Amino acid sequence: MGEVKEVIIVGGGIGGLAAALGIAKLGKKVTLLEQAPQFGEVGAGLQVAPNGLRALDALGVLDEVYKQAVFPRRHVFMDALSGNELSAVQFGDKFRESFGYPYIVIHRSDLHSVLLKACQSLDNVSFLTNHRLESIKEFDDYVELHCENGAVLKGETVIGADGIRSKTRTLVSQADPVTSKYVAYRFTVPSSDMTIDINWDEKFTWIGPGIHLVQYPVRHKNVINQVAVFKSYKYSENSDDWGTEEELHQMFANSCSTIKESLKFADRGLITKLYDIEPLEKWSTNRVTLLGDSAHAMLQYLAQGACQALEDAVCLTEKLREHGSNIAKALDEYQQERIPRTAQVQRGARTWGEIKHAEDSVTRLLRNTIMLNRSADDYEYLEWLYKERKFSTV
Repeated sequence: MGEVKEVIIVGGGIGGLAAALGIAKLGKKVTLLEQAPQFGEVGAGLQVAPNGLRALDALGVLDEVYKQAVFPRRHVFMDALSGNELSAVQFGDKFRESFGYPYIVIHRSDLHSVLLKACQSLDNVSFLTNHRLESIKEFDDYVELHCENGAVLKGETVIGADGIRSKTRTLVSQADPVTSKYVAYRFTVPSSDMTIDINWDEKFTWIGPGIHLVQYPVRHKNVINQVAVFKSYKYSENSDDWGTEEELHQMFANSCSTIKESLKFADRGLITKLYDIEPLEKWSTNRVTLLGDSAHAMLQYLAQGACQALEDAVCLTEKLREHGSNIAKALDEYQQERIPRTAQVQRGARTWGEIKHAEDSVTRLLRNTIMLNRSADDYEYLEWLYKERKFSTV
């Protein structure tokens, strides 16, 4: 039958690497499949909230992550039209006391690099690049994976961390990505090139009708990460010709001068059309499970995509440790614990997106009034998200 590998993880992104690190620390032999020619991460900045840091701490890499991180003083919400401050979240001592960890921003590739190096330091993790999964089939004693390069692999346990258009997911669901009709322009700018008057000790989210702009520093504040998001009114189900740079500037035409100045760099970046998936009722079979976007792709409005993938990785590791050779029980308990949590975050992200992008003037007035009348150290709305569970050390 050929070699049957102990654990195969499909996808070498942040979630896949975190799972590989945790599971390898259990003593299991892990093989990581990556479709790209090399392991790396596409994108720019990333926000990691206390729940994500808690998972990184459990994986034993938090100190290395902190070396690459920026610790913003506040998250400031601004009115994109008037340029006035609406509200803020203070990331001070009270925040750390409430949630056990701070809030960081980091370049996505820097976090990926920390996890990759940790995996590379282990003898029981092997890496295969240029392996794009084409099909997957489960048998009683193993799972068979066919890759586009002709390779056929067999594994006792398979974890699909292969993103929103996951091939692994086809074993448990035929769910298709759901378009939000929104587009994100992600671009980084050297801080020396930024001409706006902003305190880069803070993280900013500018919100307006059908638009928002996120700005924060990474790489020791030498680089400013920016994400401009807007609703495309030219969306067509039968065409990809929507979400253009012309539309971007049209949608932000009534925004304040600070935003307009910031958007002059928008052509430098990565354009992403924003999709999620409906919450799934099932992630696992007897030998296969899902992790990260393959399981619960979500809109980025709560900045939880990576954090939830990290939570997945630690939870899955704990279940595999607890149940040893009973793979089916471990995978079942993993999905039972994680599905309600991630479904809540998926739905919450959609709701927060609607609140951010409210176009009706009455809704915006109500939103702004609520935001203006809350204090910066009121964390009531964050409790469910950041204080959810405690992890044992992997």
